[in-house]
Amino acid sequence: MKLNKATLLALATASSAYASPAKKEPRCRFALDWTTEEIIADPDRFAWDMLYWEGHFHQDKIAYNAENGMTLDGRYIDFVTGEPITEKPFSASSKEALQIMLYTQAVAGNPEAARFLSPTKPKQAPKIATDIMQKKLETYLKFNETFPGFGGFLPWMTTLANDVTPTQDWHDRVPGLDNGQLVWAVYGFIHALEKSGKKSDRKLAQGWQEWLDYTKTTADKIFYDSDGKVCAVTAMKSEQLSPSDPNQEYKCETETYLNDPYEGELMTYFLQLFSSLSDDDKQAMWEYKKWQLISDEYDQGGVGPITVERGFWFSAHELWKVLQLPYYDSDIMRRVSHNAERVRTCNGVVTKAPGLYASINNYTDPATNEVGNYISPAGIPSIANNTDQYHVVATPYGTWPIMLFDRGVGLAWWHNMVSGKKMQNKFGSTEGFKIDGTGVSSMVTWDSKILTVVSLLGGSKDIVRDGMKKEGIYDDFLAQVNRDYSRTFPVLKGEDVELCLPQNSVPDKGLEDYTSCTA
Repeated sequence: MKLNKATLLALATASSAYASPAKKEPRCRFALDWTTEEIIADPDRFAWDMLYWEGHFHQDKIAYNAENGMTLDGRYIDFVTGEPITEKPFSASSKEALQIMLYTQAVAGNPEAARFLSPTKPKQAPKIATDIMQKKLETYLKFNETFPGFGGFLPWMTTLANDVTPTQDWHDRVPGLDNGQLVWAVYGFIHALEKSGKKSDRKLAQGWQEWLDYTKTTADKIFYDSDGKVCAVTAMKSEQLSPSDPNQEYKCETETYLNDPYEGELMTYFLQLFSSLSDDDKQAMWEYKKWQLISDEYDQGGVGPITVERGFWFSAHELWKVLQLPYYDSDIMRRVSHNAERVRTCNGVVTKAPGLYASINNYTDPATNEVGNYISPAGIPSIANNTDQYHVVATPYGTWPIMLFDRGVGLAWWHNMVSGKKMQNKFGSTEGFKIDGTGVSSMVTWDSKILTVVSLLGGSKDIVRDGMKKEGIYDDFLAQVNRDYSRTFPVLKGEDVELCLPQNSVPDKGLEDYTSCTA
């Protein structure tokens, strides 16, 4: 019998051999209480269990610093116990963006966001979010006063201490990609606050609007070079000189630019829609980058051909932009992206992998609790610009783009991975695992956990859409997306292919679950 969603849904509907999980709060190792069939039949209930435990990550000194409202990159956990050990005392604009998107949904009244933030008292979720965002705003303003050269934007920074400072390697330099994610997250949060109707929310919205308006005046000075080039990383003469100071200088640190059609595009759209660049410069940005949007075909193991957008590594991380801007309002862009998830899921079956690949932290040495170097090159080589990849570690967050098209299939893949030994801990899912079942990446981070959570909540794209329409910039955005994708994808193959469900479990090679989260 072919294992696909339709088959499993039919089995789940017809069979009474298993019962739905109890309504009481799920145990730490709840994944083992579910089957793929049950998840396909009732993905929302499984998501409810998942959000309960992923929400345990949202704690002071684990995910964020309650004193200043700032994110921490995450936390290492002991390989045996799963208890928190070494802190990750730094963060970046990308982690800030995830936190703010999460809070945007809480303010908007999303019950699943409330489940994550405050499962026992869900009505308190909006206030939890706004209280932290008030502290965060104060921290941002203080940072800009102390380091005016960043023009309101953020470098990688130390956030464990109350006073935020650039990390040692990010003095006098600032990234464009992460800050593109940040500004659009703030944009969505402001519009969620304005919709709430509360006086206190309107006041907070005004404070954040002032911060955002300032970045609109500095973005082109800091990140735009010339001839359509947007800096990937900008070097400044001094972080103590404001952008308006005649002695301040900004230049692209290297000849690496944000000319990608992936998450780096968020900064391009911010410059397009809000900066004071000339119309010629704005057009030049799209001309400079248009050749990076490439049509490719997946055709392996009897699956395909399927037309897709070629990836950098074809990592799930690259698709971040669709969580923040309403790209899927473009029919052609949405169809191309749906094809990508056909490929992502079916490639897992073709390669007999128990999980999905995405850029992630390497596995932990159990003797030292030390994690190996970060793995950027992890995706699908046959449809990527970079084919030299490392396929030793898979990660649950590789599922998040799938969930935007089919929550049940995405959660089935997530469940397949976290069912492996040590893949759940007292803070929810674990970072990643060796596909041979011999190890895990013993840590918890924003990227590997909250990208998935934010995807389940729908991102902030719908709220951003409302804001864009209100400001009269939505049509320009959608027209640009349609131009780019219609030009590159005149024909799409493979739209009749079903999303594939996992076929191979994580091997049991003798690992033991964390003692703080056992079966």
